Amino acid sequence: MVKLEPYDVSTALVVVDVQNDFTDPAGGLSVADAEAILPEVNARVAACRAAGGLVVYTQDWHPERTPHFVTDGGPWPVHCVRDTWGAALHPDLDVDGPVVRKGVDGGDGYSGFSVRDPVSGDVTRTELGGLLEQHAVSRVVVVGLAGDVCVAATAEDSAALGLTTIVPLAATRMVELAPGDGARAIERLRDAGVEVIEAA
Repeated sequence: MVKLEPYDVSTALVVVDVQNDFTDPAGGLSVADAEAILPEVNARVAACRAAGGLVVYTQDWHPERTPHFVTDGGPWPVHCVRDTWGAALHPDLDVDGPVVRKGVDGGDGYSGFSVRDPVSGDVTRTELGGLLEQHAVSRVVVVGLAGDVCVAATAEDSAALGLTTIVPLAATRMVELAPGDGARAIERLRDAGVEVIEAA
């Protein structure tokens, strides 16, 4: 366990998509070594809640058919279909806060803050931004899966909203659909003003 970043009442921890399909080796889109982040994520949940901060969870919640999936022309294997084992949050994850579901209408729910229609390209907002506003959040720590996709997209959107944003690499893993995606995501995050904390 690495030293945790500090938490206070103005900090939100956003736990991205720690679901069976991504975390469990038997999942439909299993990320290598993903279960190893669970102690790191849970330690941050405990620290944030103890400091009076907000913890929010995101959850992919796709319909059975969506242009997001390779079966309908998209880039991804079928994963996190609503009401399935794969879509459930991992049983070892400490859940202590609201859950924001994304991709519910077949959209590309990469960021916790927004959903993009894969056909029209139209972007709509989720309730995450409103939750952070209600709690006067000025600082966001983003953890979960996968680091080069949904974690990165969520952190980039957070920084674009003017929030101080941190991604601790100890509490995420990369899926690397293409080789080098993880390194490219880290570079994009730093370019966007996100503080990326290297794992020890």
